[in-house]
Amino acid sequence: MSSTRILVLNSGSSSVKYQLLDMRDERRLAAGLVERIGEQTSRLKHTPLHSGGDSRERTGPIADHEAALKAVAEELAADGLGLDSPELAAIGHRVVHGGKHFTAPTVIDDAVLTEIERLIPVAPLHNPANLTGIRTARALRPDLPQVAVFDTAFHTTMPESAARYAIDVKTADEHRIRRYGFHGTSHAYVSRATAKLLGKDPSEVNVIVLHLGNGASASAVRGGKCVDTSMGLTPLEGLVMGTRSGDMDPAVIFHLMRVGGMSADEIDTLLNKKSGLIGLCGDNDMREIRRRIDEGDEQARLAFDIYIHRLKKYIGAYYAVLGRVDAVAFTAGVGENAAPVREAAVAGLEELGLAVDGELNAVRADEPRLISPEYARVAVAVVPTDEELEIATQTYALVGKNS
Repeated sequence: MSSTRILVLNSGSSSVKYQLLDMRDERRLAAGLVERIGEQTSRLKHTPLHSGGDSRERTGPIADHEAALKAVAEELAADGLGLDSPELAAIGHRVVHGGKHFTAPTVIDDAVLTEIERLIPVAPLHNPANLTGIRTARALRPDLPQVAVFDTAFHTTMPESAARYAIDVKTADEHRIRRYGFHGTSHAYVSRATAKLLGKDPSEVNVIVLHLGNGASASAVRGGKCVDTSMGLTPLEGLVMGTRSGDMDPAVIFHLMRVGGMSADEIDTLLNKKSGLIGLCGDNDMREIRRRIDEGDEQARLAFDIYIHRLKKYIGAYYAVLGRVDAVAFTAGVGENAAPVREAAVAGLEELGLAVDGELNAVRADEPRLISPEYARVAVAVVPTDEELEIATQTYALVGKNS
């Protein structure tokens, strides 16, 4: 029996998202989420997609990631999809930060774990959780290939002129300071899906990808390879986000230290958790912000305008970087669902060949689609992202042929 199933794990500090896919036809067999790990109110929601069955939930204390994955394994086994199945080819893990070293999906061994651990200082919130998930999964199935798929890998094709910051080279190299970029699996998937939507090979297409969720990032993709991206050393740089400030004069930090008397930790919390949309208007849900705008709320209107202003600047900047743009693709929660954001982001850019058709833009659908009028020189697309499928695809391409 051939092994064609891939289990995708996305381990957060107190959660585990998972999907089981059969790569023969990219069919999802099961999906679920364990949240509030380590609390008395832990919750596991499991959906058996292969049978069309109803979702199941279990609540109560789940002490740690080991207990969480064992609970996931029990739910899968109840559907005849257990981790001991000979059809399971590998487990693919989302790892947020791979630095310069990891430029492609990688089979995990002790040396790989050590390198991911060394990168914790540049991804203190994410890499430790990713490591916990990997170690737990390896303990459960030590015989099974485990593959790390890195958020940063897609962006390692950036030229040094885009990846380097203009600071002392020795200092930058010593402390690994450079632009790494994030959301790479999404940008990779969406750029390829956009090329497919246009009926072209990715190598023929230049795309600006706008991944707009609570976290948000833009990328310039030339011929299937990233040449620039908005997030940097950390996910703080770039676009205005739900709770992150995005681009800002670094001297603001010194000012807050010297004049505001704030500590480094307090400023870190301010810029990552109390800025962006929530800092500007008290809400980080775009639906709520639009509702407030409709009711005449000026603070919400200003927050929206600042968000769009930054977004539009990046579209223009990446147009200049690419020289020729075939498509602008919106994706992720806001990008896929907030028609006013898409309309406002390209408004006034008609001279660049960008336009949105109001009727097409208002349509809600789960499939990739064009929302630009036929006369537009540059296609504007809505392309639902699928990071789990991308992780599974990369994992299976690496180990599936040998399983």
